[in-house]
Amino acid sequence: MGKNKLAKFAEMAHFENVFQPTYEGLMQQGFPLKGLWGTSYFKNNAPIILELGCGKGEYTISLAERYPEKNFIGIDIKGARMFTGAKLANQKGLKNVAFIRTKIENSDLLFGRGEISEIWLTFPDPQMKNVRKRLTSTWFLCRYKRFLAGSGIIHLKTDSAFQYNYTLGMVQRNNFKISAQTDNLYGSGLLNEILGIRTFYEKQWTDRGIPIKYLAFIPGEADHFEEPEEEYEKDSYRSFGRSARQ
Repeated sequence: MGKNKLAKFAEMAHFENVFQPTYEGLMQQGFPLKGLWGTSYFKNNAPIILELGCGKGEYTISLAERYPEKNFIGIDIKGARMFTGAKLANQKGLKNVAFIRTKIENSDLLFGRGEISEIWLTFPDPQMKNVRKRLTSTWFLCRYKRFLAGSGIIHLKTDSAFQYNYTLGMVQRNNFKISAQTDNLYGSGLLNEILGIRTFYEKQWTDRGIPIKYLAFIPGEADHFEEPEEEYEKDSYRSFGRSARQ
């Protein structure tokens, strides 16, 4: 590991807005803020919005700046990326932001029932070869339902046609309510100040002429989910690297 990364990790260890629980610790002692984020950390009863796979925290921070009356938490396993967002949040004095460095698979160990009002999935890896690893798979949905409010919305923003079509198929098969959908966000009438937030990775795709897709849906009170039976065309450009498409 490079010295730069080690320096970032050492500095981030002292950030009050960053939590780095281990899986062993979560299983043995649990997470002290589970069910208590509003009262013990944010010190308010405002809605809590979660970004899974937050990377450098660009979306998390942008949302927090636009909506100071709400709370935002970003989760990612990549500490070097998270450092950028966590430090920027500190520099901006954002008190409605927190970051958790852990695997997304552990998210249900971090929050209490109904504690999260919305989930954002911004440009997740579509995991075309492994259904269980897809962040919109029924495997993950079962975990989200343990902490997502009954009326909670899940937002997917992606460059991947495969990810979009697969998720849409899963949503339709399970009769979830669709709040919004488009396979070309910037050519639709859905664009607003939230959806117009452009991260570093989004700019890479739009600069290559790849349409951005958006799907927002509400799982509701369902507690049993089924995978779609249809096979979806895979993204050809991902078969030889995400950055290879011209």
